Amino acid sequence: MREFLTGAGLLLRGLGQWRRTPGAMALGLIPGTVVGIVFLAALIGWALALPGFVDDWTPFADAWPPFWADAVRWAIGLASFGAALLVVVVSFTAVTLAVGEPFYDRIWRATERSATGAVPDADYGFWRAVGDSVRLILRGILAAALAWLIGLVPFVGGVLGFATGVALTGWLLADELTSRSLSARGFDRRARREIIRAHRARALGFGVATQLCFLVPLGAVAVMPAAVAGSTLWTLSALDGRRPLDGRVDPHPGIAATGAPASPRAATPTSPANRPVDPAR
Repeated sequence: MREFLTGAGLLLRGLGQWRRTPGAMALGLIPGTVVGIVFLAALIGWALALPGFVDDWTPFADAWPPFWADAVRWAIGLASFGAALLVVVVSFTAVTLAVGEPFYDRIWRATERSATGAVPDADYGFWRAVGDSVRLILRGILAAALAWLIGLVPFVGGVLGFATGVALTGWLLADELTSRSLSARGFDRRARREIIRAHRARALGFGVATQLCFLVPLGAVAVMPAAVAGSTLWTLSALDGRRPLDGRVDPHPGIAATGAPASPRAATPTSPANRPVDPAR
């Protein structure tokens, strides 16, 4: 639980980046606003059309007693809307990160520079961001389908489906949001997954906190820049400032391999008074 809360706290620390580099963080609101308007319109349209769809899906309930017919239809309706909401959250993150690549790259660089005084030199790249976004959407659809199936259980399905969806989607968000800062340190996709699994409670805490903020109206737009900054801080806390050694990944960086040279730590952060002006401001 301590690790879970530590992960959630990293999102709050990401909000502190507004004080350090307000210019870069403000630019990060632009792609989220544009994508958010499109997805909000789609979600409203789905909500308006859903009652008709549910009636078409459940002709067998017409002959049932009204109480049971309404219970089944409400369960299907809530599960369907909840699944759509999970898909929207995951898709919003994926599409926004891909569309806003230049904006979020500035936030990532500003956070790295303010936290360590240096920026990793491995290139993340636009097409890698697109590939990660497509994989995130596909995995999000699978998570939403599982939450939808659980949500079909009358009475308790809505709560269980919501909890399952938040946990699964939070894990996916943590995986996607940390991919930039981990890839910049030379970790490939497999190595990134090993690091996430080694710190699963911290990753889940960060992802769930981000997911819950995204579910608040306009929360996804407002929190997205902080989520990018917080994911960078998550990487620094998980790796303790270390880089991979000869391409090998140590998912537990606090324990050095026997006979292996210690990997270089990131530069010690300088005080705000002596820190050079951040060009991302």
